[in-house]
Amino acid sequence: MTDEAKKEAYLEAKIHENLNHTNIIKFKEVFISRKPKTTLHIVMDYADNGDLQGKIKAQKGVYFSESQILDWFTQLCLAIKHIHDRKILHRDLKTQNIFITKNGIVKLGDFGIAKCLNLTLDKAKTVVGTPYYLSPEIVQNKPYNFKSDIWSLGIILYEMCALKMPFDATSLPMLSLKIIRGSYNPLPNSFSKEIRNLISMMLQVDANKRPSITELLKLPVIKNRIKGFLDENEYNSEFSHTILHKHVNNNIIIYLRILINRMY
Repeated sequence: MTDEAKKEAYLEAKIHENLNHTNIIKFKEVFISRKPKTTLHIVMDYADNGDLQGKIKAQKGVYFSESQILDWFTQLCLAIKHIHDRKILHRDLKTQNIFITKNGIVKLGDFGIAKCLNLTLDKAKTVVGTPYYLSPEIVQNKPYNFKSDIWSLGIILYEMCALKMPFDATSLPMLSLKIIRGSYNPLPNSFSKEIRNLISMMLQVDANKRPSITELLKLPVIKNRIKGFLDENEYNSEFSHTILHKHVNNNIIIYLRILINRMY
């Protein structure tokens, strides 16, 4: 890696060390060792009950209850809100990166390719992610923003319900075409209108038509579950001062850049 790339990697890791949320894998410590070679170390929480992909495979075709799906989805939305408030794109949301503890708490992890945006309306341009979860704008190599994470969130909700992907193909070009068209098989009728509407809202080909994570959390089907996962202090912290995150996050970035420049 170039010195600049090393600085950016360390900066990104240090930013995530400051994320503190029930539904996010906690970075315990981030440090650089010099011997035998320069190495970046990240020490993080251990999720003791595997990942969501493993849970889906273990079902062997038997659907989860809608209540279980919405419990997991609500917690995931709370994690996404926490990072989006701080102008961080995850960029690789998938069931492999969603962990579950033995007491049923969802933990969002793997921020290895996340991108911290300096301005809310900035659009990233790097094509990254796992093909099945890529948004139409990324597939078409267009600039993208937080709404790309919302698309991936819609893929995950569909996968939790149907136990399969909404867009599948035998080749990357065919998969890309299906994603761009945005046409998928509807969920079985056993699922409620609310959950089908949720998926439809998030899997809008036009990113501007997708809801923000805050708008998702205001929907009754999600809002009514939030306080079951956050105590009063956590709820107030997450929903009372979102506007302040912009200033706090920028100050952290500036301070860390100064430290990193001194290190190198």
